[in-house]
Amino acid sequence: MHGTQTPAQVRAFFDAHRTTRLYQTAEDGSPLRMTPDELDAVLHAAQRAPTDATAQLYSLIHLTTPERRVQVAELTNNAHIATAAEAFVVCADARRVGRVLEAAGREPGQWPAVAVHFGIGDAVMAGQNLLTAAEMLGYQGCWIGGVLNNLDALLTLLELPQGVLPFAALTVGRPAEEAPLRPRLPRELVVHENRYRDGSTEQLRAGTEIMNPISARPGKPGDWARLLDLYFGAGQGMEQREPALVAALKRQSLWAGGE
Repeated sequence: MHGTQTPAQVRAFFDAHRTTRLYQTAEDGSPLRMTPDELDAVLHAAQRAPTDATAQLYSLIHLTTPERRVQVAELTNNAHIATAAEAFVVCADARRVGRVLEAAGREPGQWPAVAVHFGIGDAVMAGQNLLTAAEMLGYQGCWIGGVLNNLDALLTLLELPQGVLPFAALTVGRPAEEAPLRPRLPRELVVHENRYRDGSTEQLRAGTEIMNPISARPGKPGDWARLLDLYFGAGQGMEQREPALVAALKRQSLWAGGE
């Protein structure tokens, strides 16, 4: 039976969430690893996540050696992978279910678009369960989209076979920084009642004003639209990442589009 929390306690727990990249380490800079019991608890939480059609279409690559951590840190341009208590690459995995079918003498189907759709969902739910469990134990963490920075090299380094695709890296550790509480868009822009409704220009501009502090730096006021443009604008980061992701989907037999 679950312990009962009040709405205020639930809000307080999630308000305590921070994206944290600076972690407590040993004097020599090496990671302060989770205890075996803590690690078992967060992995248990990951495996208790919901999954589509019982398939568990995800895998976690646990980065445990200093060498492998440094390699992944360099490929993703995220140095804290090397210093976190624990670090993972969270993957969509449509391979294992096919092998289970083959082991049972049955023929796997071909469903690459479905694999990406439900595989990413399963991977995110498992990873977020892991992170939430870690936060319950006093840790904080960081989802890392930088797996797309050198995706082809990462596939090779981690020896990921066809059907397996990295979604993100995930680090957890005891925080060594006081990260700010980051704003979120007004609820009316993200929660729609019964049907989708585009926000008005005025609502979007008001939401941008609320989000501006997320990109503030010492001596520089925040400009969220400028930050979004660096990622999602024409010719910017996400557009530049697109060809490598399409190539990786094809390499991993997860591409459902035309040539």
